[in-house]
Amino acid sequence: MQNFVLHNQTKIIFGADRLQEIGSEAKVLGARALLVYGRQSIRQNGILTAVTASLQSCSVAIIHHGGVQSNPLLSHVRQGIAKAKEEQVDMVIAVGGGSVIDSAKAIAAGALVDHDVWKFFNGKKSIKQCLPLACVLTLAAAGSEMNGGMVITHDDRKVKFGTGNRLLNPVVSILDPTLTYTVPPDYTAYGAADAIAHILEFYFTTADASTPVQDRFMEGLVINIMESCDKVLHDPCHYQGRADLMWCATLALNGWTAAGLGLVGFPMHMIEHTLSAHHDIAHGAGLSVVMPAWLAHQAERAPHKFAQFGRRVFQVEQKECRAAARAGIARLQEWLRGAGCPTSLAELGIAPETIPFLAEQSLPLAKLWRLKEYDQEKIETILRSCL
Repeated sequence: MQNFVLHNQTKIIFGADRLQEIGSEAKVLGARALLVYGRQSIRQNGILTAVTASLQSCSVAIIHHGGVQSNPLLSHVRQGIAKAKEEQVDMVIAVGGGSVIDSAKAIAAGALVDHDVWKFFNGKKSIKQCLPLACVLTLAAAGSEMNGGMVITHDDRKVKFGTGNRLLNPVVSILDPTLTYTVPPDYTAYGAADAIAHILEFYFTTADASTPVQDRFMEGLVINIMESCDKVLHDPCHYQGRADLMWCATLALNGWTAAGLGLVGFPMHMIEHTLSAHHDIAHGAGLSVVMPAWLAHQAERAPHKFAQFGRRVFQVEQKECRAAARAGIARLQEWLRGAGCPTSLAELGIAPETIPFLAEQSLPLAKLWRLKEYDQEKIETILRSCL
């Protein structure tokens, strides 16, 4: 285990009927809030009405900024920043999943600077302060409710970049599993795939040969994500299943899984970001295609850890490491497929002839994230394994 510092200041309020507490929590942060949310579903399921009522009961003025889409856009973030500055808000409140929360983080950081917010994403500027952020989570997936990361797509350049800073951690996040009852089956499964990918990025990219505590922790999270996802796909209002899935997705990317692992990378996310920057696909759907291909590619080079994963998570019985690794990866892909996730580029509507272009488009993010071994040839090889 490597030396590490773990500092996560987000207050979590977890459980049924906790949504009403957003008003009292926001009141501590100020009197004026920019309320960031998505499109139709939050209006249809009554969550927006409930949030608004709670804030109004605590005399928190609301400036609305709805319309966040999946794979959130820089243009919409810029509009939110302008609104936050004009209205002189004290805080930003996100009501939604990872796309909404990431947009709110970008607005919270961009509202306090004169330069364009994209400079945080391309590495030209660093975040030194931001408005306080509160969250009401409505989708178990990204883990953005308890970390300092954010991902935004540049509309014009068709690039999807992510960055992070501890100042972006929400001050408080309300995690009410009942708010996810209306999430449709496909997005429930995509969220589970996203959370699993977060875990496996850490599990398989650490260079430390001895991480038994973190290994068991991450293996357990993957098992629980699959089991809880299966429950809620069978019964969307299964409270325990929704609760387990929500908390596992938060734990997957709140700093605990990566503690002690040293330097880790996000190669699967790097490749997927290019797919969803150029195609209208859900992030988790893209990951469910990239993940088995990337795992298979890496397992051929260093099969031991992949064999361990297969044996512990899926109880594969093959004694030879490469065989055990392949069997475990096949079982994971089988689970993804059974949950309703796509497992090929064809299912995403991505043609084989576009692979060289997509690989080339991935290179700037690979450079920014210091994934030096991911050149054009390697990324193309992985993407061709997704056919």
